[in-house]
Amino acid sequence: MQYKNLFFDLDDTLWAFSYNARDTFEEMYRKYEYDRYFRSFQHFYELYERRNVELWAEYADGKVTKDELNRQRFLYPLEAVGEGDAALAKAFSEDFFAVIPTKSRLMPHAREVLEYLAPKYNLYILSNGFQELQCHKMRSAGIDRYFKKVVLSDDIGVLKPWPEIFHFAMSATQSELRESLMVGDSWENDIAGARGVGMHQVYYNVTGRSEFPFKPTYQITDLKELLQLL
Repeated sequence: MQYKNLFFDLDDTLWAFSYNARDTFEEMYRKYEYDRYFRSFQHFYELYERRNVELWAEYADGKVTKDELNRQRFLYPLEAVGEGDAALAKAFSEDFFAVIPTKSRLMPHAREVLEYLAPKYNLYILSNGFQELQCHKMRSAGIDRYFKKVVLSDDIGVLKPWPEIFHFAMSATQSELRESLMVGDSWENDIAGARGVGMHQVYYNVTGRSEFPFKPTYQITDLKELLQLL
C-alpha cells in the first residue's frame, strides 16, 4: 500500500501526555499544598482520573461543554474530600493549563521517527485536544515543524472516533482516505474511528493490550517500528 498522508494522534502517541500531565499535577499539588486535603498525591490523582474519564465521555456525547468539563474535573477531587472550594479549584486549573503545555517530554524515538518520515510523507496531527494547548505543546517539544497541518476536534466540535472528524481532516488537508494512514495509541478513538471510515490504521500498543474486536492494519509497540513499515 502506497501511503502519502500520515495522521498522528498527539497525546501519548508523540507527546508523552501521561508523564507530562502527572508531572504537572505533582507540581500543582505541592504549590497549592493539597496535602492539607488528601492522604497523598496518589489519592488526589486517582480521584481526578476517575472523574476525568467520565467527563471526557460525557463531553464526547455532547452532555457537557468544554468549560464544564474543565470546571468539574478540577473541582471533583476537592468535593470528594468535603472541600468544595471552587475558587481554589479554578486557580489550580488555570495554573495547570499554563504549565502543562510547556512540558516537552516525548514518547520514545518520536523525534527521530518524525525526522525520517517528514521528507517522505505529508504529516498531520489529528487530535481530540484543545486548540490553546496542542499547538503550544508541539512548539515546546520542538515537533511542530514536522507537520503541515494540525486538525483538532475543537475545529468542528466533534471528537474522534466520530466519522465527521475524519472526513473533516481529509477535507482540511485535501487527502484521500485510501492514501492515508492513522497512527495512534487509543483503540477506540484512533483505530476503531479510522477503520469506521475505511482508513488504514497503525495501533501504537503502549499498554500491552492483547485482545481486540478486530485486527488493525498494523500494530507496533515502539514508534521505531514505523521505519520498517513505511
